Amino acid sequence: MQAEETNPMALDDDDLRDVDRDLLDYLREGRVTPAYARDRMADEGAREVTSTYLGQRLQRLEEHDHVVNLYNNGLYELADDPREKDDA
Repeated sequence: MQAEETNPMALDDDDLRDVDRDLLDYLREGRVTPAYARDRMADEGAREVTSTYLGQRLQRLEEHDHVVNLYNNGLYELADDPREKDDA
């Protein structure tokens, strides 16, 4: 039996910003684009941020294998929520 491979670059909850947590919440519901996340955050009164900034945050999550940029077109899907890591 092989040990489960873990990404040594994976983030944990302490590495996340509040905006990252909001993005992960949206991604748990389905796919998102930076523009969608920006509009939703503004509608909810959560924060005023640019879609460029949100794209950068999503790219960071992608670099750590937590999200996937589908077809490299800016549509992101959740791959692994870093908030759900066990400390075991």
